[in-house]
Amino acid sequence: MENFKILVIGGSRNIGYYSAVRLLALGATVTFLLRSPQVFDQDDTIQNYVKEGKARLIKGDALVKSDVSRAWSEAQHQHEDDSDIRPVDFLIFTVGGTPHFSLTKGLFLTPPDLVTQSLINVLETLPSPHPKIITISSIGLTQASHKTLPLLLKPLYNYILPAPHKDKRGVEEVISHSAGWEWDARDSPGDAILGADWTSRIPSAGELKSIAVIRPALFTDGVCRADVKGKGSEAYRVKEGDLEGSWTVSRRDVAHFLVEGMVRHWQEWEGKCVSIAY
Repeated sequence: MENFKILVIGGSRNIGYYSAVRLLALGATVTFLLRSPQVFDQDDTIQNYVKEGKARLIKGDALVKSDVSRAWSEAQHQHEDDSDIRPVDFLIFTVGGTPHFSLTKGLFLTPPDLVTQSLINVLETLPSPHPKIITISSIGLTQASHKTLPLLLKPLYNYILPAPHKDKRGVEEVISHSAGWEWDARDSPGDAILGADWTSRIPSAGELKSIAVIRPALFTDGVCRADVKGKGSEAYRVKEGDLEGSWTVSRRDVAHFLVEGMVRHWQEWEGKCVSIAY
């Protein structure tokens, strides 16, 4: 991956961050779009890559289309002197926001359409040729996926997670439209999340082929089991579509699969929506 150019949106923490660090260690050049680049001021790992010119920190907001467009442009540059301008190889989209909690609403985001509208801005400003795109969603979002949840987790998903999952359903509907995947209209979050003119702002139906979605189970902050004693991908289960008995998975293991599974073996996962859990 020595010559790979990666744009990470949502990489200040969690899966985006862990994935970026893995990619940097493999020799990729990673451009971060960050609302606050100062988040990495005390991060020696990232700062070392910044000094080497392998990590590039771009201040901007994914909710601002011009900022996203500028991030695409910056990510195409290998060096600040413009000596190596090439297309971006991968976009890692892991926008998630910081949730708040309400007794009546459960977890919620401000704004409630944060992830969907950020993705629409990304797709509206896609450079040509299109990069490969990997985005994070969640198990249990759709009616079909919810049915496969363990019985004891269903109340948690119903009470705590409906608001952020509504936003994630917007993401999946946008991707399904652009990629030409089947989508159940009953799962649509509606115009409140998507916006009234959303289809006019993104690639035409079926145009976007080089994309993959990862649906993780309930997150933990545990270690990367795949890195322990060389277990590799045997540390977790991955399946296209829904995965029965999906309880939890650590963010670090999702990042392991994203890089060691998807990025390394893109032809195997391109055009697929996959679930991951222990």
